[in-house]
Amino acid sequence: METGSPDDAGTAWATQAADPARDEPVWTGLPPGLLRMRRLLLVVWLGLLTLAAGVLPPLFLDPLWAALALLPLALLGWGWVMLGRNWRSWRYAERADDLLISRGVLWREETVVPYGRMQLVEVTSGPVERRFGLASVQLHTAAAATDATIPGLDPAEAERLRDHLTELGEARSAGL
Repeated sequence: METGSPDDAGTAWATQAADPARDEPVWTGLPPGLLRMRRLLLVVWLGLLTLAAGVLPPLFLDPLWAALALLPLALLGWGWVMLGRNWRSWRYAERADDLLISRGVLWREETVVPYGRMQLVEVTSGPVERRFGLASVQLHTAAAATDATIPGLDPAEAERLRDHLTELGEARSAGL
């Protein structure tokens, strides 16, 4: 049989699909509450900037300077779309030996954190995050460059993930 023939390609694919080590990880996206929180913050801050740009320049300068208020409004529209794209790009997957975190729209970044290398798993939630019922999970390893964060999780999921990762980390590091 020739190399690269359709039958050969079909056999190779069937072999890969049957191999559980090559299966794709099951990715979990972030909850929509994170997107709502970030968009609300965008509207509040750029709304205040739009108000200031529309009111202050006409008081001290020519009324035509009120057109400056259009710039923050354009930025609001662009930011609204970009926040949605960024939110959709974040995902994580728990595999047998490590945790994968993937993010980024233009520059994709995938972080692999082996369970045995985890030293500390933190769940944090600031005042705005608590208001929206969100929490973040931060993973610390010996190398500062491999610290990873999963933002905007439901608090129950963040605690479950922390406990699960801690158990796996203790089990994997016991042999070191």
